[in-house]
Amino acid sequence: MSRTVTVGFDGSRESLAAVDWGAEEALRRRIPLKLLHVWSKDEERRTHVDPATARGWGERTLRITERRLRRRHCGLSVVTAWVPGDSADALCAAGDESELLVLGSRGLSGLAGFLAGSVSLAVLARMRRPAILVRAHNAPAPGNPRPAGDVLLGLDVYSPSDETIEFAFTAAERYGCRLHVLHSWQMPAVHGPDMAGLLPTLLADIGQERQQALDDALAPWMEKYPAVPVFRRSSQGRAAQDLAEASRDARLVVVGRRNRRARIDTHIGAVTHGVLHHSVAPVAVVPHD
Repeated sequence: MSRTVTVGFDGSRESLAAVDWGAEEALRRRIPLKLLHVWSKDEERRTHVDPATARGWGERTLRITERRLRRRHCGLSVVTAWVPGDSADALCAAGDESELLVLGSRGLSGLAGFLAGSVSLAVLARMRRPAILVRAHNAPAPGNPRPAGDVLLGLDVYSPSDETIEFAFTAAERYGCRLHVLHSWQMPAVHGPDMAGLLPTLLADIGQERQQALDDALAPWMEKYPAVPVFRRSSQGRAAQDLAEASRDARLVVVGRRNRRARIDTHIGAVTHGVLHHSVAPVAVVPHD
C-alpha cells in the first residue's frame, strides 16, 4: 500500500467536490493526492469518442485541475493518471493500493442524500481499504477547509469492528472535534395482553443493557484516544434512519462493511446502503472481516 489519497475524477461537479475534499484530507495526513481518471468502454459507446481523443481531453482536464489545486494548496503533492478499462476494477485496484479512496456522488433530486450509482456500489462492495463518498455541496470552501460538526459513528455493539472504530477515533483526533457514537436498536416483538403491562420495564431493561454494551465496546478506545471527546447514545430506532438524521450536524459519517464472498457485487449491508443514500454529510465506508 502506498500512502496516498486517491480521488476518482471525471470532471463532473461531484468529482470536483471529491477532489477538493480529498486535497484537504491529503494535507491533514501529510501525504500525496492522486487524481485518477478512468475511461471505460461504456463511456466510449455513449459518447462515440475514440480512446486517443478521450485521453487527450482527460489528461488536459487533469492538468487544469492539478494546477488549480497547487495554487489553492501550497505544499500539496499531486500526481495524476488517466487509464482505460472498467471503472469499478480500476478504482478498486487504485483504492486498495491507497490509504483512502474518495469518490463523488450525485444527490437525490429534491432530497438531501446520495444517489450511489452502480459503479460506486460495486467499488464499495469490493474495496479492502476505506472509501469516502462526497456530494457536491460537501466541497470545502477556500479558507474554511472543514465545516463544524462531529464525526458520527454508527456502531453495532454486539459485533463491533476494530477497523471502523479506529477510523472514527483517528478522524475525530485529526479534525480536533468530538466523536458522536450512535447505536440504534429495535424492540423485539411481544404478544399477548399480559405482555403490555411489562413493556415499559422491558424497554428500560433493554435500553440499559444496550447502553452498557456500548460503553464497554468504547472503553478501550476512549483510553487509547484520551484527547477525543466522546458522546455516546443508545436508543430505540432504526440505524440507517437515525444516522441519516444525525448526519445533518456531522462533518463525516463512519459506517462499517463486513467483507463477504457474495454472489451479488453490490452487497454492502442494509444499514450502510441506507446511510449512503440519505446522509447529508460525506460517508466513510470501512471494510472489515
